[in-house]
Amino acid sequence: MNNPVRKHPVITAIMVLIIALLIWGFWPQPVFVEVIEAKRAPLTITIEEEGRTRVVDRYIISAPIDGVACRQQLDVGDEVKQGQVLLGITPLESQVLDPRSRAQIRAQVAAAESALHAAEQQAEAAEAAAKLAVIEHERLKPLVEKGVISIDAYDKAATQVQTTAATQRSADFQIEVAKYELQAATTVLEYTAASRGEPAERLPVVSPVNGRVLKVTRECEGPVRTGDMLIEVGDPTVLEVEVDVLSADAVKIKPGMKVLFDRWGGEKPLEGIVRIIEPVGFLKISALGVEEQRVLIISDFTSPAEQWQRVGDGYRVEARFILWHEEDVLQIPASSLFRYKQGWAVFVVENNHALRRMVKVGQRNGLVAQILEGV
Repeated sequence: MNNPVRKHPVITAIMVLIIALLIWGFWPQPVFVEVIEAKRAPLTITIEEEGRTRVVDRYIISAPIDGVACRQQLDVGDEVKQGQVLLGITPLESQVLDPRSRAQIRAQVAAAESALHAAEQQAEAAEAAAKLAVIEHERLKPLVEKGVISIDAYDKAATQVQTTAATQRSADFQIEVAKYELQAATTVLEYTAASRGEPAERLPVVSPVNGRVLKVTRECEGPVRTGDMLIEVGDPTVLEVEVDVLSADAVKIKPGMKVLFDRWGGEKPLEGIVRIIEPVGFLKISALGVEEQRVLIISDFTSPAEQWQRVGDGYRVEARFILWHEEDVLQIPASSLFRYKQGWAVFVVENNHALRRMVKVGQRNGLVAQILEGV
């Protein structure tokens, strides 16, 4: 009996080779993967947004009376002193002789007196709160050195000292502003009391506080009406930072939380603390045309003033709000995690084989993830 294999050995060899190639082609091939060792290192969870600086206490000087303002001699950045004459306004004759205007200004004088009294009361309360914060901070200092209380409690006390000091500074500023308002209203009342035969004298407009000129709305001589903005002054050495964040992120931020400011122009980040989280949000259109609900976060610098003395009003910064931080955290790349059975899993290398293992994940920052159990 003829054997077809022996009769056609070449064809048989080709068929065996083809079958072998097919088996080899469909045989599962090992996948080369990148292996990274889980390590312990510091981990920080942050919220990053762009913000800008602004002067804490700024005052808009407006025209106290209808008249003709003289030419403005000041420029933005010029230093002004409290009580310094900034410009003069020549009152209109009709307003000087108008009894109704005099009655309105008398009411403004009474309102200014009440505002001054309220500002003084607020300043006293702010001073008492600042003294109490200092006493509490000094009381906790030996306790934290002995390990009786945590460092976080001591840091919160230090933050309270800085916050109350800023509140007291603003309250003192409001007193000076209230005094200026009262003086301006009283001066206008005196000018409106001029007799019919006397020419109207030029009314001086003075600076209520020490600081610098932040904005000049009009430079040329011309008519002005009561309430028209003339100059804006403030102290550019006392700054705060406003950052608008998503409302979903704002609920994670708390007053007293640490914040770092990057890309402000210096080599090292500046430190700060969150002071105010505004309770009202606003709608903002993103660069992609998406409507976003935003909330303003106001923070104060805690770094020494010498480090940011060249930063002015309206300067851009990038804020990083520190939500969570630990020094010794077991962590792996977040890209190695995947969903499995209502949880998280990773592939672990054992004996040159990748084995799936369930893990419990803690904090994540988008790049790395904290592993609580499983690795």
